[in-house]
Amino acid sequence: MITTPGPGVMISPLMGNAQAVEALTESTGKELAALSINEDRLLLNFTDGSAIKLFDDGQLCCELRYMYTDDELQDFVGSQFLSAEVREGPEIEREYEVKESEFLLITTSIGQFTVVNYNEHNGYYGGFAISAVKI
Repeated sequence: MITTPGPGVMISPLMGNAQAVEALTESTGKELAALSINEDRLLLNFTDGSAIKLFDDGQLCCELRYMYTDDELQDFVGSQFLSAEVREGPEIEREYEVKESEFLLITTSIGQFTVVNYNEHNGYYGGFAISAVKI
């Protein structure tokens, strides 16, 4: 089964990423007060009261998108946020569905943790559009 990017994933780059760049740039160097994953978004709260969320903005129709980590997020509280990087992950195909993954690597002053983004769909939708916004 061939997976092609869904319209949400194809449109996202056309809308620009200035908002994501601004959110990440303004957060660089800030001390993390709390981190959490809420289904399909990673929330980073900082000691100055600001916060950002990183999420997959490619949702369209018949997909199930969610995030997961094996890392203990609380271990990174008190460190400084340095960067976020996306890397391609493996794809698993079953008879009538596809499970895609993409890695989101967060670098802090004490090391990295990895969040895996998943997208389960029927093969007609696919791809990821990881974004960041200030909240």
